[in-house]
Amino acid sequence: MKKCSKVIHSRIVSPCNGSGKCRVSRVKFMARVVFKHAFHLNLKGNLWDCVAAMKAAVLIQRWYRRYIARLEMRRRYTWNIFQSIEYAGEQDQLQLSSFFSFMLDNFTQLNGNGPDLISQLLDPLVDPWLDRETCYNQIHVPESYTGPRLSFPLSVSDTSALLSAFKEQQTLHARYALQLLYETKKLLKQMPNIIHLSTSYIKDITICGDLHGRLDDLLLIFYKNGLPSADTPYVFNGDFVDRGKKSMEVVILLFAYLLLYPDSMHLNRGNHEDHIMNLRYGFTKEVMQKYKTHGHEMLKLFQDIFSLLPVATVIDGKILIVHGGISDQTDLDFLSSIERHKVKSALRFPRHSVGQLDIGQSCRQAKRTRSTDASRPSSSRSQSKNQGTPSLRNRRCGLSRKDSAASNSSSSSSSSSSSLCSPRTPSCLSPRPCPSSPGMPYTINVLQVPFLDSLSSVPAPSPAQHEREWKQIVDILWSDPKTQEGCSPNTFRGGGCYFGPDVTQRLLLRHGLQLLIRSHECKQEGYELCHGGQVITIFSASNYYEEGSNRGAYVKLGRELVPRFYQYQVSRSTRKLTLTQRVRAAEGSALRALKEKLFAHRCELMAGFLQCDQNNTGSVSVSEWAQVLESVLRLDLPWRTLRPHLTRLAPDGSVDYPSCFEDMGPGNPLPQVAPNLAETLFRYRTDIEIIFNIIDKDHSGLISAEEFRHTWRLFSAHLGVDINDRAIDDLARSIDFNKDGSIDFTEFLEAFRVVHKLDSKDQHLSGKMDGEKC
Repeated sequence: MKKCSKVIHSRIVSPCNGSGKCRVSRVKFMARVVFKHAFHLNLKGNLWDCVAAMKAAVLIQRWYRRYIARLEMRRRYTWNIFQSIEYAGEQDQLQLSSFFSFMLDNFTQLNGNGPDLISQLLDPLVDPWLDRETCYNQIHVPESYTGPRLSFPLSVSDTSALLSAFKEQQTLHARYALQLLYETKKLLKQMPNIIHLSTSYIKDITICGDLHGRLDDLLLIFYKNGLPSADTPYVFNGDFVDRGKKSMEVVILLFAYLLLYPDSMHLNRGNHEDHIMNLRYGFTKEVMQKYKTHGHEMLKLFQDIFSLLPVATVIDGKILIVHGGISDQTDLDFLSSIERHKVKSALRFPRHSVGQLDIGQSCRQAKRTRSTDASRPSSSRSQSKNQGTPSLRNRRCGLSRKDSAASNSSSSSSSSSSSLCSPRTPSCLSPRPCPSSPGMPYTINVLQVPFLDSLSSVPAPSPAQHEREWKQIVDILWSDPKTQEGCSPNTFRGGGCYFGPDVTQRLLLRHGLQLLIRSHECKQEGYELCHGGQVITIFSASNYYEEGSNRGAYVKLGRELVPRFYQYQVSRSTRKLTLTQRVRAAEGSALRALKEKLFAHRCELMAGFLQCDQNNTGSVSVSEWAQVLESVLRLDLPWRTLRPHLTRLAPDGSVDYPSCFEDMGPGNPLPQVAPNLAETLFRYRTDIEIIFNIIDKDHSGLISAEEFRHTWRLFSAHLGVDINDRAIDDLARSIDFNKDGSIDFTEFLEAFRVVHKLDSKDQHLSGKMDGEKC
């Protein structure tokens, strides 16, 4: 029997077959067989053979549990990588928006000429053509158009035609799309800020979370749960657009059913229903690509429609549904009375011009230097670690003014209502706090504002009524729950706040509620409960980060108000993969993104490594390597666990840190017109693209040399990168490949794309590790 147990063990731990498919179910089956064999041996009185069989079964169980634990560890750090990089991108967007806001508010007074491009972005002018209610009637629909021809008011046949057309990859004609948007805008104008629903006359209400342009997820929800109707009401909780490739189709379908069933279809606003967010995350580009002629008109209508979406829904006076969350300053009564349409973008800071400030005597000469502070605050997973550094945390909230006082401890219940933080504050506006001690909270009450060629100290203005309204919207759209008590600025995302169980409890008691349903965060299972079951997060976009990375879910509420969860996963290929293969695919994608992050911060990382490597040996200890990565990137990741995937060890067991970057290189090398310019472009590639999209009004992808200079002036002002006009002209000539005086910006950005030289290396390593573990 001992020989038998060895044979069983050797069969279990042998590597997987050539296809790499680990048959975990076979392990479970063999364990059951061995247990059953031991039971029969025991009945026959063969005690020693029974003991040997039991040992073999325990060995199999132990191996299986270790295997699952290792797989779960890989799944968790993969998830952490995706989430940390996603939130870092949101911080970058908020930083760029704060820069635009400051330029728009103060550039005219300081320099005598206003930034027209930024003004058009943040405060767009209304086109008189759009004011005419029947402007869409002037658009000709050719006979060759085979898509749906809508008639208003919409009927069931119209929505069915839309569904069929979108399934067949057809695009709705601009004439009908514009009319649908106009009708939606008229309907939303009549709606209150907070929608109140009742389950008295219906069986169930279905609540869906973020869709992010995933049409397949929306169609699957309709297939499983039924199309919207009077008997099947829905609440879609924001973030319909961005990231996915079918945002236009998703939002058209949602608006069509809203027009068809206004009492049964309900849409809350999310933080991505925002025209500035749409510039970074794809919706603006998608609209312009699908509707080249009338895209601008549609985008302006979307700005109005998004600002008119209700911000909350209440079911039976007991269930509150908001996109992001709450803060200790959230007041539903006040929220229901504000003019929500005035907040076109939650990223648009309330206007504070220099003329409102008391400019004092200049304190010192302003000198633009390149910004090297790329560090990011830690996530909610390390709240306790951040509590000890309030000065650092507040320094990264440059435009939050009076209400950006940090919470001193997790148990604090004092007011700490958040605003949008600006981790990379523009060099022309930076607070100079003077805390009494490192452990004490403080309030920023002095700003350093540029005046002519110097910086002047001015007192920050007190928040006005419109700022209070704006902060209420920001908290509703951007906040996240945390396990610690209290309310503190959401430094990881850069906007909103972290709210603890005590904040949730107080708001529910104050308004007679029993449950908060929110979205805003991707969850591996599609939903998650926290705060003792009083907060539910629901997320409906499956495969959000990578194929197989997460499930989608929706929740249904009946008259008893007991939530019932339904999960799904849209994928044609994921179902054929084993669990190990799904984890490996997501892990590979996450590691690629993380390596690009390392490459973009190469100079800072090398400087940190060289500080630890005084003898210039090319190696540092594992502990020093991890500390340098965290101090520069601020991603709060398990660097020691990730080390085998990112770098190799020297013969003495130390880390060969140059190997962190050997697998990556630039797409097309360009002349170095300024020190470290290439790395700066790698890091802020998306910011440059956003600025370019503002300048490229016709979205042709081509800009003149003068427009190219304008892009660089904005970019250098944003980051403090000092590049003179001659260097910019040299760079423009080098990328004007056909010498026609225009620059193809797509080719320019392609030059600053990270190329992974050894993609097969990680795949081979993962396959080898999986084989050894199986």
